Amino acid sequence: MMAQDDIPNEAHERQKVAAILGVSTFILIVMALVVTVAIPLLDKDDTNSNPISKPILSICYRTKYPQICNASLPETARNTTDPQQLAKAALQAAITTLRDTIENATLLTAKVNNASLPGLKNCGELLRTAVDDVEDSILLIDLLGQQSNSQGVMSKLKVLLSASITYQVTCLDEFRNRTLHKEVGQGMDAILASSSTVTSNGLAIVTSLESTLNSTDGNASKISRRLQGVASGNELTRVRGDFPSWLNSEKTKLLDATPEIINPDIIVAQDGSGQYRTIGEAILKIPRHRNSTFVVYIKGGVYEERINISRSMTHVMIMGDGVTATRIIGNFSYGGGVPTFKTAIAAIYGDHFIARDIGFGNYAGAGFHQAVALKVQSDMSIFYRCRMDGHQGTLYAHSYRQFYRECTIAGTIDFIFGDAAAVFQNCRIEVKTPRVDQFCVVIAQGRNDSLQTTGFVIQNCIITADQMFINSSIYNSSNPYDKNFLGRPWRPYSRTIVMESYIDEHFNPEGWLPWYGNFELDKVFISEYNNWGPGAPKAKRVRWEGIQNLSQQEVSMFTAAKFIQGDDWISSTGTPYAPSFTRRGLENNSTETIL
Repeated sequence: MMAQDDIPNEAHERQKVAAILGVSTFILIVMALVVTVAIPLLDKDDTNSNPISKPILSICYRTKYPQICNASLPETARNTTDPQQLAKAALQAAITTLRDTIENATLLTAKVNNASLPGLKNCGELLRTAVDDVEDSILLIDLLGQQSNSQGVMSKLKVLLSASITYQVTCLDEFRNRTLHKEVGQGMDAILASSSTVTSNGLAIVTSLESTLNSTDGNASKISRRLQGVASGNELTRVRGDFPSWLNSEKTKLLDATPEIINPDIIVAQDGSGQYRTIGEAILKIPRHRNSTFVVYIKGGVYEERINISRSMTHVMIMGDGVTATRIIGNFSYGGGVPTFKTAIAAIYGDHFIARDIGFGNYAGAGFHQAVALKVQSDMSIFYRCRMDGHQGTLYAHSYRQFYRECTIAGTIDFIFGDAAAVFQNCRIEVKTPRVDQFCVVIAQGRNDSLQTTGFVIQNCIITADQMFINSSIYNSSNPYDKNFLGRPWRPYSRTIVMESYIDEHFNPEGWLPWYGNFELDKVFISEYNNWGPGAPKAKRVRWEGIQNLSQQEVSMFTAAKFIQGDDWISSTGTPYAPSFTRRGLENNSTETIL
């Protein structure tokens, strides 16, 4: 994500790739990769001049890039009529292309100065994670015929492939934002176009596989028979997640119980009353790859340290004494020379993570661009009664499924951003006082592909300005809140739904701000449904083509049970949770309200 005063015209930048790659070194390297995916254009209806099987034609026709789909499938897949095998072949092609991308990125960057090396390191890390997710997706396709919860398996498949695309886009951000060698940034754009295209095709094929299995009688009955057998626990743990729940019966009320009742596995206390005085020491003792919850209790105190819950640390819960009592803070920022992706004070990678009664803060200040307090790359993660405090980029909800309940999130610019599938229920979202030359934006959602299952849902929340901003005299205009916006679309298919929430008067009545001119405003998906408060009326809202007026039935697809499959993993934890609508007067809704 770029700084507010450095927003690129991405469409224009891509048009200049060929010219910038005029330097011979970069032409040779980039062309080496392009040759591997470039093929003659094939008309979708042309079945005579190319010996392509009908199943491949059918499955590739449903992708955005059918020619590349056909070219990327190996010869071994060309004689099969099994859609699952074709899907596996497409994902294997994505893995091969991703690995080629990692190798070519290394070659490209070897020609330039040290300023690009942090971008290369971060990019390599991101692409390797993308490979892991596609590999796990192949395992899930094998499980599809064995696992009783086929819809849960399919949901996980699409979550992983959506995240793989997000990782590739984030890799490109690292080069665009950090490199001082412009040709390298543009060269990476060209190189990553190959892997992201093949991964997008894989997601499209998996999505079509779901509809094929649901609609084709032969395959449906075949799958139905196979689903009578349930995969063993060992098979399920080969991939990152199990179905439908993951907490054992003794720990289903962790989010309601006191630390004394829970009997935590580790206690951290600065006064020496626990096993460790720092959170970092405790994290080193967390076991890897657990299938039951490991609880770390952090007693009250201000912990000025960075924490990292690694990808292998699954089923970890950290709990504190309250958002003002237990605080994890730091000061790292893009303006201070740190890549956005690495500014987080707390970075969460392990799946099935829970945080309760903790405050996370990045106090870099309003003038230091992106400074992340909390970054989350954890599937099926829960944050309950937490606070995320910062300025630009406070909460980086990067990828996978996330649930936030009764949290406070405060910041100035794009302070809830990323490409997760995230639901925020009963949260308080506060705009803080910016610099005089800044505007404030709450949400910057980064969905990059129309088939990604990602987006932000703000439900039954309070969206307001904090009291210091309300009392400040930072603006001399009669209405200082004209510069406050609900959000702006970060990527072409950005998706945000604000529903059943209170919006106060401290926001521009237009509501939404474009990222750059009119770029991709026809592709975004933004909807406001059944909100209230002085800032909720939609009469003066922007009229972009991507603004959606949804019916109750349509918006129900974005409730927590359906959008992030919350019934499978949230309710079993004891977390307060509304699977459907929350406001009074709606059909099939609970009567709870936060106001």
